[in-house]
Amino acid sequence: MSEAAIAERLRFQSAACREVGSPLYEDLLRRAAEDYEQGGPTSEVLAGHEEDPRDSALALRLMGAAHRLVLEGEAPELALRYAASDGDRRRTWEAFRATLVERAGRLRTLVEHPVQTNEVGRCAALLPGFLGLAARTGLPLRLLEVGASAGLNLRWAGYRYEAEGFAWGPADSPLPIAFDLSGGEMPAVAATVAERAGCDAAPVDPCSEDGRLTLLSYLWPDQPARLERLRIALALAAEDPVEVERADAVEWARERLAEPVTGVATMVYHSIVMMYLSTGEREDFRQTIADAGARAGPEAPLAWLRMEPDGSRAAIRMTTWPGGEDRLLARAGYHGSPVELQRADP
Repeated sequence: MSEAAIAERLRFQSAACREVGSPLYEDLLRRAAEDYEQGGPTSEVLAGHEEDPRDSALALRLMGAAHRLVLEGEAPELALRYAASDGDRRRTWEAFRATLVERAGRLRTLVEHPVQTNEVGRCAALLPGFLGLAARTGLPLRLLEVGASAGLNLRWAGYRYEAEGFAWGPADSPLPIAFDLSGGEMPAVAATVAERAGCDAAPVDPCSEDGRLTLLSYLWPDQPARLERLRIALALAAEDPVEVERADAVEWARERLAEPVTGVATMVYHSIVMMYLSTGEREDFRQTIADAGARAGPEAPLAWLRMEPDGSRAAIRMTTWPGGEDRLLARAGYHGSPVELQRADP
């Protein structure tokens, strides 16, 4: 990226934050873009990132770095502004800018870290795939998540999902996920998880303080429902952790899918992951899944479920083998809700 491109990326993320309901970050990123162009402290913190890849989420890395200082108690004035409800965006920007000045060295270090999110709300968007595969095959599910972060979404079957006219999951689950549902009916079927495993290029330990802070820092301070949901998910993970392997997505999938596993329905899935892979890695990953699909059979079916960007909403698609049928199951918000189910082609 050039210097002009960095300002453009900040503005792009500002607009994206407006679309998904964060007026706080919309305003801060817009002002940060102006500050960067004027040679302010934003430019000092982001110096050296002019050639960062477009999809490296530099704007979110900046905001996550500042939020981490807030969570660690190292930016008390900014913390007060993040918690304020007076809507005074100018004062909030002043506190944010002052943090860039006072904590520039630490922020430059934190900005180097990749974005790491584990948005459990996305489980609601993936649910049509999980339940659809269970209904289609009648088999227990073997779950393989790529880009699993801290493994929180591998525990989706233990959460409670509630929408108008629909509920699924343990009624006594400590983690209810409320979401808007439209466009059709969710499959009403029980689902049994036989196995769950995940990989990530930089897995997060949900049982560690560093891991907890990492995940919380990349959520947005003016979306308290997401923050509370994550805190509950982290507490549940501490009681029943899922190991997430540090591994390359292609190699890990290739190893896990080398031979069909009978008696279960194997599902490879991911949410907002492909943008972080190179073009070559994405092609290799698709080919790995397709090769495994060619080996699938009625006693060892395979599904590829993915939630990836598609304009203002994410597209939830699933390909199943044998057969290779590909369907758009739903369109959903990037944090899960709303979920608009798509009807199957006649």
